[in-house]
Amino acid sequence: MNPYEKKRRWKFFLLFFAIIIGAASVFYSDFFVKKMEREEQLQLQLYVKVTEQSLVMYDDDRYTSLIELIRTNTKLPVIMTDSTKMEILSFQGLDSTKTNYDLEKKKGITYDPDYFARELRTMKKQHPPTPITGLDGTRWWIFYKDSPTLTQLRYFPYIQLGVIALFLLTAYVAFSSARKAEQDQVWVGMAKETAHQLGTPISSLMAWVELIKSRFDAEEDPLIAEMENDIKRLEVITDRFSKIGSKPIVEDHVVYTVIYNFVEYFKLRTSDKIVFTIGGDEQVRALLNVPLFDWVIENLLKNAANAIENEGTIAINIIENLAKEEVFIDVTDTGKGIARSKFDAVFQPGYTTRKRGWGLGLSLTKRIIENYHSGQIFVKESELGKGTTFRIVLKSSITYEPTTNT
Repeated sequence: MNPYEKKRRWKFFLLFFAIIIGAASVFYSDFFVKKMEREEQLQLQLYVKVTEQSLVMYDDDRYTSLIELIRTNTKLPVIMTDSTKMEILSFQGLDSTKTNYDLEKKKGITYDPDYFARELRTMKKQHPPTPITGLDGTRWWIFYKDSPTLTQLRYFPYIQLGVIALFLLTAYVAFSSARKAEQDQVWVGMAKETAHQLGTPISSLMAWVELIKSRFDAEEDPLIAEMENDIKRLEVITDRFSKIGSKPIVEDHVVYTVIYNFVEYFKLRTSDKIVFTIGGDEQVRALLNVPLFDWVIENLLKNAANAIENEGTIAINIIENLAKEEVFIDVTDTGKGIARSKFDAVFQPGYTTRKRGWGLGLSLTKRIIENYHSGQIFVKESELGKGTTFRIVLKSSITYEPTTNT
């Protein structure tokens, strides 16, 4: 299992674990909500009973006072109305700053009729009214709504989940940023050390080639010429590694020429069963760092060649989008293709379908295009068994303003 697959499995495991915690929190809170609902229903029943008793005339003032005490201690928001005009007769548990109202005198200092209307509408939506019938057959309605504590408890698990999600997101972003910075430092250090280590053997190889040419009179030998090309290639690779982490220098180049020069070198070192073609606009220009851009083309061509099992075609097409002043570079192969679900995954570090691959080629390619050339690269289209097209998008050199992101 490659590192990318392991990383993805851990993400699914953490997501599953978070869902379990969230579900348990919601379930536990729902248990308390239902328990409080039952308790508030019992409170309402008690309120209704004592209200019915208060409507009966008693001579015992102590009994009447006890009933009133029970009613006033009820914490539920309650409104009592008549059954005809829905006129408010009494209320309990409402906002005292808006209910300073004398029901007998029908006036109040801070009385807010709109507040009562809103509260009554809310109560009608939450619970059906409870009827009360007097001794003379007169009917009244008692409306109530959930207490503030119950309302807050209903929303508590969702607020809790939101806070947890925000915390996890913040922690993830912070951790990812720190890890990326650490990886960048390791990558830059490794790249520069590799360049340093390659310097000595390359110098030796150059000296050996010159010695062979002088001893065997091999100035016109094509094999010696190809050896020199490979040594020059090693020098380019060393230069690439030495520039990692440094400010890139981009210059105006004809895109077709840059690509053609590299393809001519690359195809001699690839199976002769693979046919290379370059088409499109030969005059399109863009600001490029040639050693780094060659690295991009090399990674794409290597992936394309590896995807072709026997014989096939690798086609590069250069298109100028005049409307957006962009340059499109499409690299198409007739290989085994990529599943649509893997279009983004192929650019992740560590992702590879080969047993001996590191899974860094396309990740590095994306970094070079986006960070050093302010462009884009993505899988334009692919079909299993038929082939894949990668697209590079660059700004044309006319309006292109290079960034210095590293």
